[in-house]
Amino acid sequence: MRVVSLVPSLTESVAVTAPELLVGATDWCTEPAGLAVARIGGSKYPRVADVLALEPDLVLANQEENRREDVEALRAAGIDVWVSFPRTVDTALSTLDEMFGVLGIARPGWLDDAARAWSAPPAGPDRRAVVPVWRRPWVWLGSDTFAADVLRRLGVVVPPLAGDDRYPRVDVPTALATAPDLVVLPDEPYRFTADDGPESFPGLPCALVSGRHLTWYGPSLAAAPAVLGAALRT
Repeated sequence: MRVVSLVPSLTESVAVTAPELLVGATDWCTEPAGLAVARIGGSKYPRVADVLALEPDLVLANQEENRREDVEALRAAGIDVWVSFPRTVDTALSTLDEMFGVLGIARPGWLDDAARAWSAPPAGPDRRAVVPVWRRPWVWLGSDTFAADVLRRLGVVVPPLAGDDRYPRVDVPTALATAPDLVVLPDEPYRFTADDGPESFPGLPCALVSGRHLTWYGPSLAAAPAVLGAALRT
């Protein structure tokens, strides 16, 4: 089988499990390091012609990360596209299990490790946090997202900021009106650092966390509780 992945999490998942299947990935697919496959553009704007030129048997996509028009264009060209959309840790684990079934390969050991890592009940007591994922303009993590469930499982609740909006765009005062105990600053997609981010939230503790462990659903899930848990103890 020849596989092209449009999703960094799934690229890593396939590359560390059955690298011989992977023939193409996006420019944002940075894991594992040194991945040597054809690059087909970004997740939001892949070069569909380049994907077709690789003659894949299957393209891996995500409902949130990839555009419907690109998925439809690939399917119209006769390409099988498998679309994921996990919104919780549990559905991420089951989604990965399903993907490996579609690929016809055995469930990898790292997925068992990830399931064990997340088998504990949610931590407590809960703290409330706002989580910007971009600035200029400010974009925030919504409460109905995979990353918000990751944090919830670690004892950090993300309150809704703008109804059902999954990535609301509101100003800092509006976000802080939810009375957070903590600000969580990931290093992707926007790279927040100790010098770029905390100054916008004077008086609030800020936790700088790994965006990959917060938002990717793949091999990083096995280490995510420990990595994020340590960063959140601020």
